Amino acid sequence: MQLNEWEQENIIAGETWAFARRRRNILTQEFVDELHRRMFGRTWRWAGQHRTTEKNIGIDPARIAVALKNLCEDVAVQIGKRAYPLEEIAARFHHRLVSIHPYPNGNGRHARTMTDLLLVGNGAPRFSWGAGDLIHEGEVRSRYIAALQAADQRDYGPLLRFARSGSGK
Repeated sequence: MQLNEWEQENIIAGETWAFARRRRNILTQEFVDELHRRMFGRTWRWAGQHRTTEKNIGIDPARIAVALKNLCEDVAVQIGKRAYPLEEIAARFHHRLVSIHPYPNGNGRHARTMTDLLLVGNGAPRFSWGAGDLIHEGEVRSRYIAALQAADQRDYGPLLRFARSGSGK
């Protein structure tokens, strides 16, 4: 079996575990790491462990644990206070999680699943994420990256529109 197929089976198993029951609190660093381990643990030995080296994206590895803790706490407060509409909270959460880039690999897939869990756990449907291939180079992935880059400038509209889109337009 090829690595991509093996990895996809692992991701499906992780998502099945995550969505199998309603979870009380996914907004903990422990849950974030456990989901990554469950999504990639049969593929990568280091799954669920924070990266220890610099990448061309993401924060300083020494700050990852604190950044994840802060992200989870911030989003819990945003939800509790209804600081923004739920879908906007989810888009902002996704952007921050991707920006932290906690793991050596699988960050986008993991962040999309975490975001969908956040939505479902609060009674909303999952995002469609452009309903296309976000792993390989192409038009859908390019739109996703452009939306993340707009969010880097605090413009979350393109990311929210992309996350809801399914037609590819």
